[in-house]
Amino acid sequence: MSELKVKGTITEVLKVESGVSKAGKEWQKLTFILDTKEQFNPLVAFSLFGSEKVENFNKYNKVGDEVDVSFNISSREHEGKWYNSIDAWKVFKASTDQKLVAAEDESDDLPF
Repeated sequence: MSELKVKGTITEVLKVESGVSKAGKEWQKLTFILDTKEQFNPLVAFSLFGSEKVENFNKYNKVGDEVDVSFNISSREHEGKWYNSIDAWKVFKASTDQKLVAAEDESDDLPF
């Protein structure tokens, strides 16, 4: 599957969930809600797994921020029912303009 990306506004950040796996390793999960402003089904719940991703998200993002999210979708079966997950793996502040604007300095002596 190719890389999936979406842009939207963070509308809610849920409480961090944590626990210990069967293997004895501690884990953390944070869920945040993104409003994509699409006509149908504009709200999407993304999950972040791992303490490093959770800490980085909390450090740089808050409700109201417009962000670009790269994510994966996965499905798994349990007792005859299927469950989907939307796992964010990269969350960055969205740029308001996709073009980089550079100040032009006409005083340089470059021939091009």
